Amino acid sequence: MKYFYKNLSIWLVIGLVGILLLNVFKQQPDSTIHVSYTDFLKQVQRGVIPDIRIQGNTITWTNSNGETFKSVSPENPAAIDPLLKSGINIEVRETTKPHWFLQTFLSWVPFLLIIVLWFFFTQQSGDKGGGGKAMAFGKSRARLIDDQESKVKFKDIAGVDEAKDELVEVVDFLKDPSRFTEAGARIPKGVLLYGEPGTGKTLLAKAIAGEAGVPFFSISGSNFVEMYVGIGASRVRDLFKEGKKKAPCIIFIDEIDAVGRHRSSGGGGGNDEREQTLNQLLVEMDGFEGNEGVIIIAATNRQDILDPALLRPGRFDRQVMVPLPDVGGREQILKVHAQKIQVSDDVNWKIIAKGTPGFSGAELANMVNEAALLVARKKDGSKVTMDILEKAKDKVMMGAERRSLIITDKEKKITACHEAGHALVAWMLPGADPVHKVTIIPRGKALGLTMQLPEEDKLSHSKSYLFNNLCILLGGRVAEETVFADVTTGAGNDIDRVSDLARKMVCEWGMSEEIGTITFKAASPAPGYPGPIVSEATAVKIDDAVKSLIASAYSTSKKTIMDKRKILDAMTQALLDHETISHEDIKKIVMDNS
Repeated sequence: MKYFYKNLSIWLVIGLVGILLLNVFKQQPDSTIHVSYTDFLKQVQRGVIPDIRIQGNTITWTNSNGETFKSVSPENPAAIDPLLKSGINIEVRETTKPHWFLQTFLSWVPFLLIIVLWFFFTQQSGDKGGGGKAMAFGKSRARLIDDQESKVKFKDIAGVDEAKDELVEVVDFLKDPSRFTEAGARIPKGVLLYGEPGTGKTLLAKAIAGEAGVPFFSISGSNFVEMYVGIGASRVRDLFKEGKKKAPCIIFIDEIDAVGRHRSSGGGGGNDEREQTLNQLLVEMDGFEGNEGVIIIAATNRQDILDPALLRPGRFDRQVMVPLPDVGGREQILKVHAQKIQVSDDVNWKIIAKGTPGFSGAELANMVNEAALLVARKKDGSKVTMDILEKAKDKVMMGAERRSLIITDKEKKITACHEAGHALVAWMLPGADPVHKVTIIPRGKALGLTMQLPEEDKLSHSKSYLFNNLCILLGGRVAEETVFADVTTGAGNDIDRVSDLARKMVCEWGMSEEIGTITFKAASPAPGYPGPIVSEATAVKIDDAVKSLIASAYSTSKKTIMDKRKILDAMTQALLDHETISHEDIKKIVMDNS
């Protein structure tokens, strides 16, 4: 209401100024006939003018017909002499002037408008933290959130139980600090949440705001950094100053890597704005002045690039990884989001969870939303079924179908053969992930896709499993070459992935007998560190080992396709007939053609 009345008063002032200006400059319609001074004197001499009115040097009179005339006399007083000699009645009026208040007001109108506009913009605040003022560059832009404003609670978060337990302890300390202090415990000054994008780091922070019952300041790391040197450091000081006033409280900094990167890693030298901001943040978190009751919680996707001084105990004492959910966590997350939609009785969330390995919480939420959108398009009030969820999952994993794309029969046949090659090699190699679905319906940039789904989540991969993946990726290229005696650009992405995987096996995971268990990472472990130096002879050995590994996988894939050519042809024809075949369809094709 405060902002409503302030805005209303400003508009009233503007309206009042507009009305006064209209009254001042409004002109009445003028029907007076203008007569030259010479004609006026002639009419005077003829005696046709009974009386006149003089205002300034303007002479006005009215004839017997009621018409009004005016003339302008010279400024020379002698011009009135002929009038006096004629004996006519002369009425002289004093020139009227605007009221002194109106005249003063009009002269100050521009200044008043400038003052009102300046007051309006400087008093407007973009958030409750008071950081949106136009002139307050050095003020914190943190948003103060109360527990009533945040609707998210810990019960609304699933799949990250360990991370949630760590933060529940922080909330318990804020609610009842005596229980911890009596035991001699010291609550962590800072908690860093890190993990893959979409795993729920910011959502956990929102839950803290809803559960803590204490002031909660929220700000993004990018809000500290400005082009003007010193502004970021000033905002950090102001943020902690506000936090101390409202202690106990929580300060949440999202995407802290925007300001917390390694120092001296950029081109700005040691005095650039970002480093000054980081230095001030380090001082505020653990300097001479204590911040009792102020707990810092930060989130980042790039823990590896943060400055070591920021991660040491005393600043971020506790570092909590928010991982991608496992199959049980995915099932819990799906059930949480399913509460917002109408779900059919045939939906089995455990099957959906098994079919979404590697999905983050955000991707699972997006999949459920896509299913709800598919139902809404039908406009028949139906519920989300298992089939609709499968379609939504395919859309999220592989992209939207492009059925309008015109493909020639020859290209369609090549695509079907290519995807059948992937599927055949994946089916025949032991230890490979089961084939879930094969389609030649274009999705995204791909003309066709072969989808494999692991039976269980894998945290590490064996050499044989990775080698099988190389064979599967090369299966499409080998099938094209075997059937058409030619190759196309359709295997471009496959070759790129094969090259990357083979080089990692040789250079990072020590899976090459020629090279041995030595790491040759391409990326530097830390900014400013040159990384391992590779001699020219070693580089040649690495290239040879990568080529040898890919050649071996190519031979294995070619032998598999040559031995099972009949199955390949049958699978290709099935794709041409139906466009999409499932795991059960492939199983039947293999049994009928073995």
